[in-house]
Amino acid sequence: MPDRVGPEVTDAWIVVLAVGTATVAIKSLGPVLLGGRPLPSAVTGVELLAPALLAALVVSQALANGQSISLDARLVGMAAAGIALWRKAPILVVIVVAAAATALTRLLG
Repeated sequence: MPDRVGPEVTDAWIVVLAVGTATVAIKSLGPVLLGGRPLPSAVTGVELLAPALLAALVVSQALANGQSISLDARLVGMAAAGIALWRKAPILVVIVVAAAATALTRLLG
């Protein structure tokens, strides 16, 4: 009889759970510890870290092809999404525009 039933928990999932737990703990500590007081000036720049990190991840996924940079249909889709966001389109429209631009570029190219 096997010792375990079901899939094995990998190290990656343990890291994901640990980072998720730490994120929830850190985000909940702010309101608990500060309780309505303004944030110290040394901490206010941290709020821009998440958008910058997200932008870096999006660009690296759109341009990376293994260890090299690849300018392909993904870049066209990302540009189309950027234009749709600039025109203040709803997020669902942005996704459809990006997917359509990427698909059309792949079809034509």
